[in-house]
Amino acid sequence: MRISPLPPLPSLIAFEAVARHGSFTRAAAELHLTQSAVSRQIAQLERFLGKKLFLREPRALRLTVSGQRYAALVQRLLVDCAEATEDVMKRKGHQELTVACSSGVAVLWLTPRLARFRALHPDCHLRLIVNDSLAFLSETDFDMGIYFLRDGPPSGMAARRLYDEEVFPVCSPSYLAGRKLSPQDLRNETLLLLEDGQRQWMSWQNWLAHNGMPDARIEHQILSNQYPILLQLAMEGHGIVLAWRHMIDACMQAGLLVRACEASASLGGGYYAVWPRDRIEHAAARSFRSWLVAESEQAA
Repeated sequence: MRISPLPPLPSLIAFEAVARHGSFTRAAAELHLTQSAVSRQIAQLERFLGKKLFLREPRALRLTVSGQRYAALVQRLLVDCAEATEDVMKRKGHQELTVACSSGVAVLWLTPRLARFRALHPDCHLRLIVNDSLAFLSETDFDMGIYFLRDGPPSGMAARRLYDEEVFPVCSPSYLAGRKLSPQDLRNETLLLLEDGQRQWMSWQNWLAHNGMPDARIEHQILSNQYPILLQLAMEGHGIVLAWRHMIDACMQAGLLVRACEASASLGGGYYAVWPRDRIEHAAARSFRSWLVAESEQAA
């Protein structure tokens, strides 16, 4: 049976790109075509359908109601077609996944859980990029990221909140021998400080101010520019370090670290799954994001 009606494939590809970018210019750059060529493809598709797909305004390009419905269907069909083609060609491109995250997330959260994802998706080839600042990554560097954000995702990124921020002090079980300190008592202890940390991360000064000591001086300290090193120092009994709930769970469950104080603090941030907004998401990225959400909901 002949499949009809079918519009020209190049016009569908041009339509999907324009709908995703909201711009003829950006779609043309992605497709390596001129803007006029893309415009002709859209006009051809609109004539074929007998409907307007875009509202062309002086300073904006908006999808019509018909265009919105058609864009969602066309994008899904094109992604399915690309994945099916990849499978027939025996390539693994859509099973390759590049994940970006900070060193703390990589060591503390992702590594202890990664076996569960690999068991569910054994054919996924994972590449891990460790970079403490999402701002230093471009949209082409990764498929999915796990980052702490306070002010929302950067331009061009979409995000899904995984965990709220809750920060509290931890130390080795032997450091306080079972005692719990008040926030005021912490000033007399050796505090482990992150040097040159990202702006959105909570510092000891932030934490102490949040707990009623805005002008507290830290008399005894050890500094490092790597958060995992500070955690190792805390495990070895050298002092007390700030820890983020959920990130620190594995260390506490293993008995390597305990709370030094019942007080906690939050400045309103959280951990997010982040991904490039304008890129067509392939199957491995969708699976990984779904897994991240399931893991966060299980721990909530």
